[in-house]
Amino acid sequence: MSKRAHSSRKKSAGGVDSALPALSSLSDIPPFSLLTPSERQKAAFGTVLVDERDRAGVSAAGQPAVASDLHLGCVVRLDRGFPAIAWEDGLVRAEFSAGLTKGADDSRVAVGDWVVLRVPEGHDKAQIEAILPRESDVARWRGGARGERQTLAANVDIVLVAQALGPRRISVDRLARSAVIAADCGTRVAVVFTKADRAELDVLKSDLALVRAVLSAEVPVVVTSSAHDGAGVQDVRALVPPGTVAIVLGESGAGKSTLLNALLGHEALETGAVRARDDKGRHTTVARRMVALPGGGVIIDEPGLRSLPLVGHERGLRLVFPAIAEAALGCRFRDCTHTHEPGCAVREALAAGAFTPEALEAYLALAGEMRESAALLDPDIVL
Repeated sequence: MSKRAHSSRKKSAGGVDSALPALSSLSDIPPFSLLTPSERQKAAFGTVLVDERDRAGVSAAGQPAVASDLHLGCVVRLDRGFPAIAWEDGLVRAEFSAGLTKGADDSRVAVGDWVVLRVPEGHDKAQIEAILPRESDVARWRGGARGERQTLAANVDIVLVAQALGPRRISVDRLARSAVIAADCGTRVAVVFTKADRAELDVLKSDLALVRAVLSAEVPVVVTSSAHDGAGVQDVRALVPPGTVAIVLGESGAGKSTLLNALLGHEALETGAVRARDDKGRHTTVARRMVALPGGGVIIDEPGLRSLPLVGHERGLRLVFPAIAEAALGCRFRDCTHTHEPGCAVREALAAGAFTPEALEAYLALAGEMRESAALLDPDIVL
């Protein structure tokens, strides 16, 4: 970073980077009333309040000696690590309390996290005192042998996997690995095809058949096109009804921002063109943020992800491919690769029509990747 750029990024009196967008300028952020913590999160917050009151003691009248300034809050936006929190009185920027930052692993919030927020009277900046238990944790592996899990979003109900269509047949790998991560993290998954206007009808039919051959028939698949009067947008909206939190995952250029603009009904998010040589796009989303759908739920907008490595997602693999995982229990060898070994129950089940060749191909590729990743991990890494 140049000296000029470095000097221009000053902090306000409250310690927050002045280059961050003002809270008053943030549009489409869901109000606190649209966000609902789980019963477990409410109970955890209640426990924190009791502990706070116990430490403060009680007055002669039997009331808490000090009025609590702790509140429930939800992380609705992350800009360079500085969270914007929705709480009962609106939006506030927050930093981590000294007690929370002592443990680095516990001080990383994600969009969608419910937190215990201390809002001192007369201050424009709050402190995050605790991160409440997550009901789901959409995460990917970041790094090599000594990498770490990176939470993309917390407390998500459904993952919408955006995949751009085009003149060539899609690769189902990205869809399958996204489904595995979603299942392992405790969420549902749906496939949203974008840019359908770029695909010939026969290619579109082939792509749809491929998805159905690999993923369960219960996985919703929606086809959208911004060029055809927003075709399919209402079907996407139906996947995110009021009270639901979704996240859109996809590579740069997958049409996520265009899709969200269509769902919002106005041009709220910047969009960009894709490169002709490889059909890839540049990042137009730079902050992880929640947006409220008119008359619907909440969607988390995520910057494009170039990779979704699978490390430690064996449970998700079993959930996405249950017939294959069940058949594998009958193989003669525990380390059967389901490719050439005698007594392979998986190949027998395939011959009997229990699942498709496309599903087995995807399963074997992802299982092989996870075996290789596990072998390369530092033995001290705990998944």
